[in-house]
Amino acid sequence: MKTTAAWINRRNALRALLFLGVAGLLAAIALLAYLFLIVKPRLPSLEAVTDYKPKIPLRIYTADNVLIGEFGEEHRDFVPIAQIPDMMKKAVLAIEDTRFYEHDGIDWIRMMGAMKANLTGGFRQGGSTISMQVARNFFLTREKILSRKLNEVMLTYKIEDALAKDEILELYMNQIYLGQRSFGFAAAAQTYFGKSLKEVSVAEMAMLAGLPKNPARHNPVVNFKRAKARQEVVLRRLLDLEYITQEQYDKAVKETIRVNHRGQEFDTHAEYVAELARQAAVAEFNEEAYTRGIVVRTTIVSADQNAAYESVRRNVIAYDQRHGYRGPEAFITLPEDGEERDEAIDDALGKRPTSDGLIPAVVLEAGAKEVRAETADGEDIVIKGDGLKLAAGALSSKAKESIRLRPGAIIRVAKDAKERWSVTQVPQVAAAFVAIDSVTGAYHAMVGGFDYNLQKFNHVTQAWRQPGSSLKPFVYSAAVEKGYSPGTLINDVPIELPGGANGEPWRPQNDDFKFDGPIPMREALSKSKNVPSVRILNAVTVPYAHEFLGRFGFDLTRHPTNLTMALGTGAVTPQQLAGAYSVFANGGYKVQPYLIARIEDATGKVLKATPAPGRLDEASRVLDARNAFIVDSMLRDVTRSGTGATATQRIGRNDLAGKTGTTNDAVDGWFGGYGGGIVAVAWMGYDEPKSLGGREFGSSLALPIWIDYMKVALARRPVVERPVPEGVVQMDGDWVYEEYANDPTVKGIDLNEAVPEGVVPADAPPGTSPAAPPVVPVTPGAPASNIVPVPPTAAPRLPPPPGD
Repeated sequence: MKTTAAWINRRNALRALLFLGVAGLLAAIALLAYLFLIVKPRLPSLEAVTDYKPKIPLRIYTADNVLIGEFGEEHRDFVPIAQIPDMMKKAVLAIEDTRFYEHDGIDWIRMMGAMKANLTGGFRQGGSTISMQVARNFFLTREKILSRKLNEVMLTYKIEDALAKDEILELYMNQIYLGQRSFGFAAAAQTYFGKSLKEVSVAEMAMLAGLPKNPARHNPVVNFKRAKARQEVVLRRLLDLEYITQEQYDKAVKETIRVNHRGQEFDTHAEYVAELARQAAVAEFNEEAYTRGIVVRTTIVSADQNAAYESVRRNVIAYDQRHGYRGPEAFITLPEDGEERDEAIDDALGKRPTSDGLIPAVVLEAGAKEVRAETADGEDIVIKGDGLKLAAGALSSKAKESIRLRPGAIIRVAKDAKERWSVTQVPQVAAAFVAIDSVTGAYHAMVGGFDYNLQKFNHVTQAWRQPGSSLKPFVYSAAVEKGYSPGTLINDVPIELPGGANGEPWRPQNDDFKFDGPIPMREALSKSKNVPSVRILNAVTVPYAHEFLGRFGFDLTRHPTNLTMALGTGAVTPQQLAGAYSVFANGGYKVQPYLIARIEDATGKVLKATPAPGRLDEASRVLDARNAFIVDSMLRDVTRSGTGATATQRIGRNDLAGKTGTTNDAVDGWFGGYGGGIVAVAWMGYDEPKSLGGREFGSSLALPIWIDYMKVALARRPVVERPVPEGVVQMDGDWVYEEYANDPTVKGIDLNEAVPEGVVPADAPPGTSPAAPPVVPVTPGAPASNIVPVPPTAAPRLPPPPGD
């Protein structure tokens, strides 16, 4: 009986095994049928991988190939497989797919090994091959369901059949997401280390190779400790596979990794330039501009741009600090609980971004001699000595609560060259600077504001402001064209003209409310005299001068058709003023400022180009060469002995020329000028027009910006000599058109008016002293407008631009 029972059990077992075998075979046949009859026909086209077109962002470069802007959802650099360093490929294969070149897309040996490792411990390498990851990244979701896995397997075989191994690896290394908006290893190298793939070390390559498994967890910016641990796993794997030596391993493990924590920043600050270039690219290519790898090459020179940016920042901060401390930006309550306290600080500082060195911090303790504060990165800092100079008043026990430094106050701090902290603040005043080539019109530098991240408005191209006395050279140019000379005498005495407020006369004043009697036109411009300028405009007539402004590219609808035009009561942009001054700088030719040199596709093919102008064409002449020469000679005097004399003193060149400008109540401060073939304009003012201060002028606001830039930009440029053009002769010691040399009508303007008591005429004998100065009525000026021209029938009684 026992024998029979055993035989029956064996028979039943064999039957069960046979049944399972048949069932398994049928299941396999069914699965294969499903794969080949259902799944395979529905597989997507491989065009995405066989004709790979990565989404490469729009990039903006300077003329000397410095990256200044990047726009697009994905930060990516496509690098052909042949150009990827061999060690980078080995590091990726070592940790992701060791048998990549041996299997046919599905590594069954590796799958079994992974299952065993997961059960027993040891080195764990996932079951997905690089080919499978390519299939998943290009075509599938990450849902862990059977149908998706079957699709992945069939797609993997299809990809392996269509592409060579190196092509698959190339796709993987350029497409894989590696954190921080970076796709592909080339982009990740730039993002994390600020290097190209060719520059990264073995240690850095290992850290990059460790990212694909979990870019969020192993991101060195977010969690360096985990990234370091993952890097060492990769290095150990490289050593085990004998891709590196023990010496290389030891060196890589000990190497100090410097990770870029700033995010996507650029060495050259040209955010306003990059935005203009972006707009141009989008206008040309629409949304494709962000994915086609379009490259825009601008005319900006990186060294010039750096000088302009630093000059604007430095001088705006200097202006802001000499007008005193405004107090903390806000106040928060600091909880007693340490964890809650940290959260409150993090929340408050997270809302206030750093402005290039002006770092937000929360005051923890405040005393007359020392302030302790915490920054957003958790650093506990101490400020003392000169670092408290700006905020000294806010540390007084008598300080108002709104400005007093106390625990919970949110302030700005900065570090000097010696690593010492100081209290500072973000300026509220705006500024702009632009520099162009006087012959070609190509932009060399553009700074549209103090900080693009705080304000996107580009003051260079968008801000219409009153130019003040910086417009006077163009009125004087009209006078030269009428035959007047820099030596023409103008009677600098009080004047009354119709058109004032309430039916009263308009009485323009000089900046110091003093009058010099008859003075040469050259001196009137050099000293920025208002009354002589009004007399000059009156002599050449307003309609003539107004039309004459059009030669320089000014928008005539924004300038008044009355005598206040001589004082710059119209409106210009810094860009427009730079273009206008270039006419004097280049000898009388109008140039069109331009920013985009050329636009290329991802392969370097030129899609659009702006040919750089060569020699100036007579067709573009808008001003007689003689006129440009004579006005230039007067503008050089401004920078030698006039209101802009600091320029020549600090830069030490004799080819500098320009003009200061300060509008009514010092609402706007300007300096426009040129030298060495570069034309530059600087401006400072508040967006909501208000006085910059009673002691502030164009010479103290804008001129320092211009000087600091020009010292750098002109360092390697030769001095520009201006030969005397044919048809210009000397009369009474100054230049004049040859045809007017003996014309007595252009030797003086309004000289028949009596010189008031107390005025010493310019031609008086040495030692002559004035009598008691007259009482000159001073009337308040109308508010300056930054966009609205003054109506011709209601000329305001404008006091002079102070200190211009």
